[in-house]
Amino acid sequence: MAQPQGSPEDLGRQASLPWTPGEGGEDLMQAIQALETYKRKDPSKVIVRFKAVGNAPIMKQNFYKITAANRFQAVIQFLRKELGWKPGDPLFTYINLAFSPAPDDTVSNLFKSFATDGHLIVNYSTTAAWG
Repeated sequence: MAQPQGSPEDLGRQASLPWTPGEGGEDLMQAIQALETYKRKDPSKVIVRFKAVGNAPIMKQNFYKITAANRFQAVIQFLRKELGWKPGDPLFTYINLAFSPAPDDTVSNLFKSFATDGHLIVNYSTTAAWG
């Protein structure tokens, strides 16, 4: 079945690529540089402050410097280790008493978005404290 002139399928076939392998070397180099920058680990540290909620045990030391490039899952594992809890023990974590971050969020992104007085405040509890 023939497509009418100017149909979306016809236009899609005529569209050219933004660059071809032989052209746009400068754009390609910028893209490669951006990828290399993204691959490098950020050596900077973020101050994380742990606060107990409800019946959770209070930590003797509650300020720690954690590598900004780490995922939040590393913070959860670190907190479990410091509290002496097993992987099966319930642990609920929240940022600024508001929400529970995804384990694959980076500490850096959480710090940039939700830091308070230069600290990332992580509240922890043995029971679900907020929805």
